[in-house]
Amino acid sequence: MKPKYFITNIVVSLLSLSSCSLIEPGDIVNPNVDEDAYLHSTGAMATWVNGTKQKFATNIGYWCQMTEILSDNYFNNYTRSSNVFDIPRLLYTDDDVIAMQRAVGTMREMADYGISTVAKSDKPTREQLFTLYTVKAYGSLLGGETFVGLPMKSGGDIHPWREHLQQALTLLDSTMLYAASKADSAFVTTLKARAYYALGQRQQAVAAARQALAMSPDMLHQVTFDGANSVNSDIQQAVWLNWFQPLPRLDFLDPKYFQLTSDEQRPITIAKAEENYLIMAEADVAQNDLAAARQDLSQLLRLVKSRPVQANLNDQLEKRDNGVYKVYPKDPALRVRASAADSLRAGLIIDRQAPALITVPYISGTSVTQQMIDQLSSHDAALELVYLMRQEIFLCEGRRVTDLGIRLPVCEVEAAHASNAAEYTTAQIPSFIPLGQEMDAFTVDEATKTVTIKHNMNKVIVEHRTDPAVVPFE
Repeated sequence: MKPKYFITNIVVSLLSLSSCSLIEPGDIVNPNVDEDAYLHSTGAMATWVNGTKQKFATNIGYWCQMTEILSDNYFNNYTRSSNVFDIPRLLYTDDDVIAMQRAVGTMREMADYGISTVAKSDKPTREQLFTLYTVKAYGSLLGGETFVGLPMKSGGDIHPWREHLQQALTLLDSTMLYAASKADSAFVTTLKARAYYALGQRQQAVAAARQALAMSPDMLHQVTFDGANSVNSDIQQAVWLNWFQPLPRLDFLDPKYFQLTSDEQRPITIAKAEENYLIMAEADVAQNDLAAARQDLSQLLRLVKSRPVQANLNDQLEKRDNGVYKVYPKDPALRVRASAADSLRAGLIIDRQAPALITVPYISGTSVTQQMIDQLSSHDAALELVYLMRQEIFLCEGRRVTDLGIRLPVCEVEAAHASNAAEYTTAQIPSFIPLGQEMDAFTVDEATKTVTIKHNMNKVIVEHRTDPAVVPFE
């Protein structure tokens, strides 16, 4: 049973965004409108879907902000946002853990209410049902990838993460019924490949990945924002306003989200064809078929290179010292190594100081070259390269935490209602994850113009590939 206050509050919020007849002249929301009146109003479904899309987008923006600092991708170098996720410290009483669980619940509840309740009063279109099922499935997908377990309904017992991924697959089958184009079908099938991948079901994941690429070899699906109406992205605010600083070897990819006008809000990608090549390549490596892996990675690299970039971007306000903790490298002469045991690489730190303008990829980018792919000659080297490309290609899309094997606990609000909560109130932080903010640690040697990152987490992942928390195909 859905809490009445939840639906009532959402209805009020949606009415404030709507231009339907329930809005009084002067954009004042009629305080006498209740849920029943809303359901029988003209355009109820259109209003609900519009509000669901907006809430979905803002939840994704917040989700990306929190998961990026929880990973080794970004460090919160400012006083805004969480200052404990970088440690990482994940308590079930933490407000951000609660908010992230609420984000998953809101996606599922809003979509379900549209499907099961609003649809009875206002017949939905195929496109509207596609949107609602997408949001509901994606909520289950995020829950299954990121939490140790969650309830499947408000106030219910906790179900382990694998069940949420299975639920996502079921919901994606329903979503596919309303796909109106090959691009829609490729999007849904890519999400299925992603769910199978997280479950470690290699054959199903590869089959779905190949099917998706056959439908659309360059599929891209994004959520959009509306800065003119204050529908804003939290992750854009964090990276464009310089709260977050990237790991030095990811400097060339930052900022993925930028502003060319005062109210521009960049979209966030939630699925793209690159995922399918990455899944296929990792499956190749798991079977020690390095020739096939090199072929898939080469095709992936061509796709990444075909994606658009933003040229002549003025990022001169970024001094890499806009924070209270530490100064980040900004000299393009610096060479970077992923750890003390790794080789130095040039070109990873770019010049953004006046009068320089930068070029930055905003769909996908990578530092990997064709030569690096051609030279792969061992299982471990190939697997490490796959995870480097995953890190770079999915930067700022909230994906790295799953690759690191980190899972959030169920929050105390839900734990209070669940009879089986005790086993789910502790986060999963694998023993190989360095604590004390060490995932973000690095040193700079100005004399030799080098930057050394303390931990190459892609190599760490490979070294612990048999741990059930990571590398699902091994």
